[in-house]
Amino acid sequence: MGFIINLIKAVILVFAVIGFMSIGGNDFITQKWNEFMNPPQDIMLEKAKKVGDFSKIPDEYELDKAATLLGYSGVLAEHRASGQKLIVVDAGKKPILTPDDFEENKIEEKLNETSKKFKYKVINVQNIKITKKGTINSFGKDIKYAKFNAKISKLPNGEAEGIISAIDLGNGQSRLLVSVNEKGKYSQIIAQNFFKNVKE
Repeated sequence: MGFIINLIKAVILVFAVIGFMSIGGNDFITQKWNEFMNPPQDIMLEKAKKVGDFSKIPDEYELDKAATLLGYSGVLAEHRASGQKLIVVDAGKKPILTPDDFEENKIEEKLNETSKKFKYKVINVQNIKITKKGTINSFGKDIKYAKFNAKISKLPNGEAEGIISAIDLGNGQSRLLVSVNEKGKYSQIIAQNFFKNVKE
């Protein structure tokens, strides 16, 4: 008797799904999935507020994700035309890098140590080399950055270049900034135009 009841429930469920799909349920599911994977920019801006104010970034940039990973809140954006990635991480009270690291030439050492910790996580980053240093503006401050080259496992040609910077906002608040693209495609202008429009 229990088998027959379960069979009837299964048949009813199958017909319910078929009925749902026949009245446009497939389109509804596709729409909801797309909204989940690619939420509208106004929703992304709201989620990103925990990290910074991204409301003034130019239209040529798109916010892709605002999420928390491994204890850090971050925002991932992309320059639409070039595919260059721009990342702002709220490092809170456990910063990966600090502004002092840029003064004391500890960046390369710290980045290579950090990449070893995450080696078997999502992506494999190796042989990070600092090639240049400079200053950019973000969160209303002039801050130091380091330009780097690295080998990254998930890229087609295996090599990337970009910049990394750290800001101390006070009150135990800090941000890590990264912009990266495949080697030969990185643009400092794209990075500067994005980061200067990110505010507290």
